[in-house]
Amino acid sequence: MIFLTALPLFWIMISASRGGHWGAWMPSSISAFEGTCVSIPCRFDFPDELRPAVVHGVWYFNSPYPKNYPPVVFKSRTQVVHESFQGRSRLLGDLGLRNCTLLLSSLSPELGGKYYFRGDLGGYNQYTFSEHSVLDIINTPNIVVPPEVVAGTEVEVSCMVPDNCPELRPELSWLGHEGLGEPAVLGRLREDEGTWVQVSLLHFVPTREANGHRLGCQASFPNTTLQFEGYASLDVKYPPVIVEMNSSVEAIEGSHVSLLCGADSNPPPLLTWMRDGTVLREAVAESLLLELEEVTPAEDGVYACLAENAYGQDNRTVELSVMYAPWKPTVNGTMVAVEGETVSILCSTQSNPDPILTIFKEKQILATVIYESELQLELPAVSPEDDGEYWCVAENQYGQRATAFNLSVEFAPVLLLESHCAAARDTVQCLCVVKSNPEPSVAFELPSRNVTVNESEREFVYSERSGLVLTSILTLRGQAQAPPRVICTARNLYGAKSLELPFQGAHRLMWAKIGPVGAVVTFAILIAIVCYITQTRRKKNVTESPSFSAGDNPPVLFSSDFRISGAPEKYESKEVSILESH
Repeated sequence: MIFLTALPLFWIMISASRGGHWGAWMPSSISAFEGTCVSIPCRFDFPDELRPAVVHGVWYFNSPYPKNYPPVVFKSRTQVVHESFQGRSRLLGDLGLRNCTLLLSSLSPELGGKYYFRGDLGGYNQYTFSEHSVLDIINTPNIVVPPEVVAGTEVEVSCMVPDNCPELRPELSWLGHEGLGEPAVLGRLREDEGTWVQVSLLHFVPTREANGHRLGCQASFPNTTLQFEGYASLDVKYPPVIVEMNSSVEAIEGSHVSLLCGADSNPPPLLTWMRDGTVLREAVAESLLLELEEVTPAEDGVYACLAENAYGQDNRTVELSVMYAPWKPTVNGTMVAVEGETVSILCSTQSNPDPILTIFKEKQILATVIYESELQLELPAVSPEDDGEYWCVAENQYGQRATAFNLSVEFAPVLLLESHCAAARDTVQCLCVVKSNPEPSVAFELPSRNVTVNESEREFVYSERSGLVLTSILTLRGQAQAPPRVICTARNLYGAKSLELPFQGAHRLMWAKIGPVGAVVTFAILIAIVCYITQTRRKKNVTESPSFSAGDNPPVLFSSDFRISGAPEKYESKEVSILESH
């Protein structure tokens, strides 16, 4: 409808301008296909008072000034024209009716340029109009694509060709439009400056696959061999889609890892590698590589690639699993327990893959789990045998780590069978072997003598501890008669245990064979020993700090070397002998 009203307005402007002025009206530009023709519409006016009998006109090419001798396109007086226009130009309008419309045929590229009209009314009444028309000789249709084509949004593409040749009418057809839509031909339309165009429209909804599609339009002229084609590549905008990404990645600790993310979009996307909300790398590109040097377990986790442009975004994730040997196991729980209590110990570590965890003691496996990071050891009622060093070992195909820990079981003293007394010549040695935790205090009692010796009496008692076993040795010298009864008592905070130490060896029988005389001698020796010990202790107490009254029974001390008066030489005391502990 707009094009139909343009023609009446064009002529209304011409009519309104009449009234005695020189003026011309023609399209500022006009186009036509090579080999066809073109009609350049033209109207002119001059002052009414001139009233010429005959009106003539001249068309010039590329210059309005005759003195420049421009090529003559058409001349009504003589029909003499430039050789380039011979047989190719004629006047369609009636100059008497002030119509200067020009027809050019068999167009070739050299005819493209500016065309000026000069009115000749005779005498000095000649006027070259400054208004002119520029002729464009073309050989391709004009395909008009909207400035923005977005995937999923309907678009209209038009094909426009000039239709300014009254002798040849173009027909339009679309090329490569299959799958896009069916064209709608609008037909011949008039433009604002009085020129004509043929228009065909194509409506379709583009997809991302249509980006870069080559769409063509063909203009043909019936009954001729003239055919002209034009093409346009569709620039379809669409949001990113990630098309290339690593699957889950496994890497050994210390190795090099490359993560690749590639996306398809138009325009190119901004690619961003992220982990836990932290941007690791980003760039505007079709693909982006994230390089991780000497990966550590701390880099194990999920990595995200985000692709975005003005039309949308897409994201995908990849999981990086860093394989590494177990860390040194950590152990916590009850490390000190009382006999009979329940003990729970937890051993834990970290590794990838999860390890085999084992707890053992003295090469005996107590608990184990496969592909777990924690192992619980339950000992329902601990005994002294559970005391000792344990190991927690974690291993997988990448290595092994171990941690040692100690369980201390506390219990009342136990007197072992190794406890006994033995006599050799004039010396008696008594061993009190005690197993306990914590370490006990040990005392030797001679009931018949009302004497008690404990481990603080270093002159007579030697003690040595090996693990949970304490061996205390009491050495009695100058024993020529039957040895006295010896009772060993061990005590700690959980209780006390006493045992009369048995005598071992042939020396015990010797006392029964010495007869009455031997008995008298032995009795005298024992009295001398008791007197000597009593005197020695009194002297020590006076010298140091006495803590016993006259009525107390002080501990018996045994001299390291003494001799009984009147006793045979064979009963002389010898040097202290210390037995090694078991």
